[in-house]
Amino acid sequence: MTYSSKNDSTLIRLVANNDPEALSVLYDRYKTLVFSLAVNIVGNPEAAEDITLDVFTKVWEKADTYRSEKATVKRWICSITRYRSIDTLRRRSARPNSGNPQWSDFSPDTLPAQDNPEEEIELAMIRRKVTEAVSKLPEEQKEPLALAYFKGYTHSQIAEILNEPLGTIKTRIRLAIQKLQKELKVDEGMNDRSKFKLDTYS
Repeated sequence: MTYSSKNDSTLIRLVANNDPEALSVLYDRYKTLVFSLAVNIVGNPEAAEDITLDVFTKVWEKADTYRSEKATVKRWICSITRYRSIDTLRRRSARPNSGNPQWSDFSPDTLPAQDNPEEEIELAMIRRKVTEAVSKLPEEQKEPLALAYFKGYTHSQIAEILNEPLGTIKTRIRLAIQKLQKELKVDEGMNDRSKFKLDTYS
């Protein structure tokens, strides 16, 4: 039986016994998945490449800790990828000029134009209203809201990235949404597209 035909459980046992060929097969089997997951979280292909290498280094070092009753090998590798990616974002957020999305980067004038001039004018007005409303939020509320809006992260992921308690993140996002809804007067006739999909994050 060749290595490539062995199942994941067999390969991970071989890796635990310091078999580099087994690791190579696992790498070929899951490198695309790991890279895709990492780049989706960190938003940076170069960082995702580094994470991919780190993940399989961890697989080599920690293979003996794998427990089949807790997760499949694929899920275990994905978990390592998520933790490593979130750790990368957390360290990045602790440095000045981090890669986290900022509302200051969001300019109504730089977004793609629409084919319909009337629609373009309407959308431009909506963007400006949203930008003005967000500018009035405290910085501690802007950052988690930006991660939710631009990256689509869950509350738990945002708490990991910002190294804050989950309850604190939920409260900050909820307060931010309430303030934006009040500022934009969502309940007073703005159309569905103007609602900024705020309810998604509340």
